[in-house]
Amino acid sequence: MPQATPEAPVIVLVRPQLGENIGKAARAMLNFGLTELRLVAPRDGWPNPAAGPAASGADQVLADAQVYDSTAAAVADCAHVYATTVRKRGVTKPVLTPESAALEIASQSGRSAILFGPERSGLETDDVALARTIVTVPINPEFGSLNLAQAVILMAYEWSKHRELSQPTLDEQLPPAPQEELEGLIAHLEELLEPKDYFRPPARAEATRRTLRGVLTKPGWNHLQVRTLRGVLSALGRKER
Repeated sequence: MPQATPEAPVIVLVRPQLGENIGKAARAMLNFGLTELRLVAPRDGWPNPAAGPAASGADQVLADAQVYDSTAAAVADCAHVYATTVRKRGVTKPVLTPESAALEIASQSGRSAILFGPERSGLETDDVALARTIVTVPINPEFGSLNLAQAVILMAYEWSKHRELSQPTLDEQLPPAPQEELEGLIAHLEELLEPKDYFRPPARAEATRRTLRGVLTKPGWNHLQVRTLRGVLSALGRKER
């Protein structure tokens, strides 16, 4: 029996300061399948004309964004609230990494919200107090500065691991060339090397040939690569005019 698709978490930006950062956060969300954005008392009001260009096409996320006067109101319908912060702020709560938090969100029923604080100061103690769990990113202790969009994309990416999102298109890989083509390449190269006294001294000739064969067969050349190498050898073997 297939598992039900886990409910996507709500992204809540608490008192965001710059419209550009809201737009970048929306872009980060949509990259990984998150679409519900809530804003708590954005400093410059809402809508913000600077958000659209920064969203780079995630316009619907911005258009559907809801604005609240308080963090409590923004998460009132959520059963699970996670506060992203680099400090515990004196509040004793379970602390998870983004990976562990995303796994927990995907495995439980009920709506989940992830809180992100203002760009300069982060979440206040009262905001963190609303959460049931704190999410902290393992980060360089000597430089723990993440911007808002970076923090959002970390959580969104970890969440995406639990959904079926399409992978970027991979280049089609050609199968390895048949042995007959490789033998032709090896023979061609030996033919050019023989008059150059490459296989000397005679006592080492067979060992040298085996080593050369090992080099040429190890990569698993496809037929286009073999053809290219044969063309190179043909060019090198032409007599100068």
